[in-house]
Amino acid sequence: MTMTPKEMLAKLVSFNTESQRSNLDLIHFCRDYLASLGVESRLAPSPDGQKANLYATIGPKGDGGIVLSGHTDVVPVAGQDWTSDPWTLTERDGKLYGRGTCDMKGFDAIGLALVPEMLAAPLKRPIHIALSYDEEVGCRGARVMIEAMRQDGMQPSAVIVGEPSMMQVVTAHKGGLRMKTTVRGHAVHSSRIDMGVSAVMVAGELIHWSNETMAANKARTPAGNGFEPPYSTLHVGVVEGGTAVNIAAERCMFTHEVRCIPGERQEDYVALYRSKLAEVEARMKAIAPETGIDFEVTSDTPAMGPETDGAAEALCRRLTGDNGSHVVPYGTEGGLFQRAGWSTVVCGPGDIAQAHQPDEFLSLSQLEAGTDFVRRLIGELSR
Repeated sequence: MTMTPKEMLAKLVSFNTESQRSNLDLIHFCRDYLASLGVESRLAPSPDGQKANLYATIGPKGDGGIVLSGHTDVVPVAGQDWTSDPWTLTERDGKLYGRGTCDMKGFDAIGLALVPEMLAAPLKRPIHIALSYDEEVGCRGARVMIEAMRQDGMQPSAVIVGEPSMMQVVTAHKGGLRMKTTVRGHAVHSSRIDMGVSAVMVAGELIHWSNETMAANKARTPAGNGFEPPYSTLHVGVVEGGTAVNIAAERCMFTHEVRCIPGERQEDYVALYRSKLAEVEARMKAIAPETGIDFEVTSDTPAMGPETDGAAEALCRRLTGDNGSHVVPYGTEGGLFQRAGWSTVVCGPGDIAQAHQPDEFLSLSQLEAGTDFVRRLIGELSR
């Protein structure tokens, strides 16, 4: 079974792998495709068995291989106005439309389609294909996959995370800390708010803490690190609470995040926030002992920082000719690979501006650029 990158992309797009759905149909297709070429792959399933990662090695066994890393899940299309079927690859005016074409089944398709060329080449070091689940909802799958790869004794010299970067070599990105806070108040008639604890008003104070902390970050962080904005940001995305204007709310929940610049520790933000929660909760309980605040970290994905003499950066600069300095504010699985001790960069086809959008597309020119990049990698590892 052989397929061009475009044909492979059409096949991958045809699988609806929205993060709330299983990706097993796509993963089983990839497993069977690789098996038809004589390549054995390993699945690293999710705890509930409804999803799986896949990784495979092409070329000689041993250390020093290169990982081509991509995720298989995509964001939902519900509520978006598409002009063509998001699950059918559609070509118009030099662009390939479909959910996931840019983010990031295009890179996945290139790596898979070029496996026959990898097999035919005299590779001196292996190429590892690594496909994960649930990147879009906290990089859950990559954690499972990296641990499985390490248990298998894999020691790659470089990881290339093929998120859309227009084939520029991205050496750093922010981390992502996602949290959920639920305030349990004491409901009273609003005319006697002095006797109650409004969960909504307490939540408002905690939300304001995020604004204050972000303002302090902005004031103390010098520009010039390449990020826009250059400081760690805090954001509240969802707030739910209250029943009526004349009732002190008994409950209020909000979800929030911190996007950390490299060099700052996300656990430090958790510690600061917990300190604030303890102060506020003490005031609440002085009025009504049954009140309180429930807090949980829902996902914690580390930043990826620039490396000193990084093997992945040096390799990708040779292959692309890109010597510019590039960092991005969004997160990837790159920080997890880097935390595992593996040199990592982000470099892949497509424009991040297309990610998550209706009528998402990958240009044919970017698909070709990504294909040329992987072919140059095959040549590099064959010398």
